Amino acid sequence: MIKKTLAITLLILTIISCDKIDELTKFDIDYTTNFTIQATTLLGTPFDIVTPETTTNSESEFENNNTNSSLVESVKLTTLRLDLQTPASGDFDFLNDIFIYITADGLPEQLIASKVGIPENGARSLTLDIENVELEEYIKKDSYRLRTETTTDQTIESDHEIEIYTKFKVDAEILGV
Repeated sequence: MIKKTLAITLLILTIISCDKIDELTKFDIDYTTNFTIQATTLLGTPFDIVTPETTTNSESEFENNNTNSSLVESVKLTTLRLDLQTPASGDFDFLNDIFIYITADGLPEQLIASKVGIPENGARSLTLDIENVELEEYIKKDSYRLRTETTTDQTIESDHEIEIYTKFKVDAEILGV
């Protein structure tokens, strides 16, 4: 009986230890980029805006977390938030829908986040719904670009500068773990 109890206890401790070690192999990478939605009178017509390239610095990010690109197993987007920078009196009430796509050299464009039927509640920050897609190859590149496809349901009289904050969860082998 004691041997069975000891064996079960060791099995449980092994499982718990593996879960804790697995968590040590995961880390986040954050990026921000800005884009501007120019003043417009177009309503209900989708239009695209391409952001400037975002430099990933992925190799240094991986090194800072004791790994390298060859040991990365998965990269998934966990957060994409839009924060209105200007105008000070602005909000996201003018947006009806937004879709955000990622692209990088040699890789196809991929939908990563969206929000449909955005409520008119005076918000200056908007968290989008994340697509569950693998983004490892995009983050391993030197840079990527985001394309936003937006539909407005109100005219906007001044340019709106928006910051896009993204957080990616990286799962990698660390020191061979």
